[in-house]
Amino acid sequence: MQRMTSVAMVIVIAALIHAVAADTPQVALNTSRANPRAVESLTERAILRDYTFAWTSLEQAFESSSTAPLNSLFVGNAGAALNGAVGTQKASGMSSRYLNQNHKVDAVFYSPEGDVIELHDTAEYDLQILDGSKTIHQEHTIAHFVVLMTPGADRWVVRQLQSVQQF
Repeated sequence: MQRMTSVAMVIVIAALIHAVAADTPQVALNTSRANPRAVESLTERAILRDYTFAWTSLEQAFESSSTAPLNSLFVGNAGAALNGAVGTQKASGMSSRYLNQNHKVDAVFYSPEGDVIELHDTAEYDLQILDGSKTIHQEHTIAHFVVLMTPGADRWVVRQLQSVQQF
């Protein structure tokens, strides 16, 4: 009987891990085209980690209609625009979800001083707009973003997240 309980527990834990991994944005970062400076491997790992976390936090902010998940991850123009968008959404009583996120990100500029990196992100996701718990709109989206990230106190932060038609 004890063995069955342990096996059942392992199955439940595996299912939870799979569910969490399925909701995490998938980000593929290519730094081979970055100029005028090559991106160091430690910096590449940090940018990949922090950009993925930024999109996870953006999704949480829009799903909960709270700006708290955006704090310290989005600064400057990106922070102001996203805080405003979440505030507008909250006032409307709606919420939204970014599901099945896949980001193909190319680093195209890395400053000689290492204090700014420009990324081009082709993002693919399912966008749901909800009124309470009822989905009122759903669409599959492919979007393009120009992103500027700068190092912060303990992570890279998104300073600009600009939607563009195409690269």
